[in-house]
Amino acid sequence: MAVVIHVYYLERLAEIQDRLSSIPVPFDLFVTNSSGQQLDEAKFHVGEARNVAVLEVENRGRDIFPLIQLVNAGFLDAYQLVLKVHTKESAWREGHQDLAGSGEEWKSQFLDQMLGSRDVVEGILASFANDTSIGSVTADGNVLGEKFWGSDETLTKELAMRLEFELEAASLEFSAGSMYWIRGFLLQGLRALQLSAVDFEDEAGQIDGTTAHAIERLLGVLTVQAGLRLTESSQLDDELKDEAWQRWLPDAVQHASARFVPFYLPQFHPSKENDRWWGEGFTEWTNLTNSQPVFRGHEQPLLPGRFGFYDLRLDEVREAQYELSSWAGVEGFMYYYYWFAGKRILNLPIEKLAAQEGLNQPFCIMWANENWTRAWDGRESNVLIGQRYDEVPATDFIDDVMEFLTDPRYLKVDGKPVLAVYRPAQMEDFKDVVAHWRERAEEAGLPGLFLLAVEVAESFGGLKGSPEEWGLDGSMGFPPHALPWKAAPAHRVSLDPRFRGNFVSYKATAEAGAKRARQSSADHYPGVMVSFDNTARRQWRPDIWWGSNPYVFHRWLREAMKAVSDRHPQHRLVFINAWNEWAESAVLEPTQRFGITYLLAVRNVAFS
Repeated sequence: MAVVIHVYYLERLAEIQDRLSSIPVPFDLFVTNSSGQQLDEAKFHVGEARNVAVLEVENRGRDIFPLIQLVNAGFLDAYQLVLKVHTKESAWREGHQDLAGSGEEWKSQFLDQMLGSRDVVEGILASFANDTSIGSVTADGNVLGEKFWGSDETLTKELAMRLEFELEAASLEFSAGSMYWIRGFLLQGLRALQLSAVDFEDEAGQIDGTTAHAIERLLGVLTVQAGLRLTESSQLDDELKDEAWQRWLPDAVQHASARFVPFYLPQFHPSKENDRWWGEGFTEWTNLTNSQPVFRGHEQPLLPGRFGFYDLRLDEVREAQYELSSWAGVEGFMYYYYWFAGKRILNLPIEKLAAQEGLNQPFCIMWANENWTRAWDGRESNVLIGQRYDEVPATDFIDDVMEFLTDPRYLKVDGKPVLAVYRPAQMEDFKDVVAHWRERAEEAGLPGLFLLAVEVAESFGGLKGSPEEWGLDGSMGFPPHALPWKAAPAHRVSLDPRFRGNFVSYKATAEAGAKRARQSSADHYPGVMVSFDNTARRQWRPDIWWGSNPYVFHRWLREAMKAVSDRHPQHRLVFINAWNEWAESAVLEPTQRFGITYLLAVRNVAFS
């Protein structure tokens, strides 16, 4: 947990400092100071405060730009819950016809209802622990709606477009006063706005119509977009105010709400096949760096963040990826596995993982049994290497992967290794293939297999009928497959006249995916996609899902998690497209654009 205090009116600081002792759990404290006077850090070591950082900031953007600076620097990334307060005066309030009380009364109300006593704080913390739908809590009467747009509607809509989000005026709901308890992710995601000092006006006593006021409103809108809700202190359910506040202790044991498994692309190392087809040294990075934007604000190329342009021949790359992903609540990766009539391709990363005994990383396999083509579409033309079941039968596949299935780290359900097949109907007599695989697994000493078919269209090699009819244990979502494609507002983004692709609404797909998850049977395991945009592979004829941002992704992922929450813990599988599909912009790992924000969305869903 963290507390963020912004200081401008120095004379208001002491009462905030005194109330920090009401917080019953250890917290880290960030103080942004624009008062122009030096602050004594020692005076902030009160109550359960562990680490204290005082940062001098320019008096720009009120309390909002200093908060944005903390977010952009990653200082708040570690925290699941944040209390944000500031030295408020708000003398203008006395003349406002729609708001009751003076600025002094308003400030006291915030402090009383958010930090008034240990019992008050314990009740708020317990409510966050017991009700994962709560996004933020503020003082009574301060969650406002569209009546309070003021002069901020246009600017808020412009900021929302940075997240590829069309804001409707009637959807406004926000916490006025900018003092609240809030889930850390909701602040961490603001990094995606890419705000800097030039976005904030010079201070001139404005009470409306500034970037700070717009972000105050946008944060409320984004909370709702994330599938969470804003609430006031008196609206908290008294029955939830129990000992659950201890969940926020630093050593509290946390269990992930579901088994989150992203797909993992191994195409980040040279191979002799790609050297022959695409040129020496080709990897997926080659496609990525050649892409160009096709509309205003298009994030192409999408560039790597923390891990850089890595090479999967290096063990330390996979180690770093696993360390970060497991911190965020990811259980393990599902590796795309390429096997063509007995021939492995791009097999080096998974083979090195299997040989690396010291890395306790759970993993599993999806047989990506599609043709490799020059168009990167898995179809029947311009084939580089194809699936040839007549030369080597599909039944032999199980023997090729048995060394991985018997690895003690292999991801299992009910003790059985999870194995997925991308385009199962491409194989003749697939039901017989499945029976053979199960027989061979038992002969190898395994208790069986947990077999899943990827949910794709029949025209793309998907199965007709229920998984059970084919001898399978279930099906798995792999968005955008098997979900509707609804047009996005291309008129808003000035598409390049050379564009000949599909411009699709991510929000509409997310809503359909969430509905599919809610209505699915117990043998379907939902999938969620970070984004999809294959401009890096197809430049002027790509499929682009416009509207992906960490908040809408969070809502979709949360709905998928809720859809499996009543199942046995072993069966709470949720698949994510993808960890590192860089040329399709389906990237969960760190990017320059978003940092680790998408991973922070996973972390919040996993550990709320």
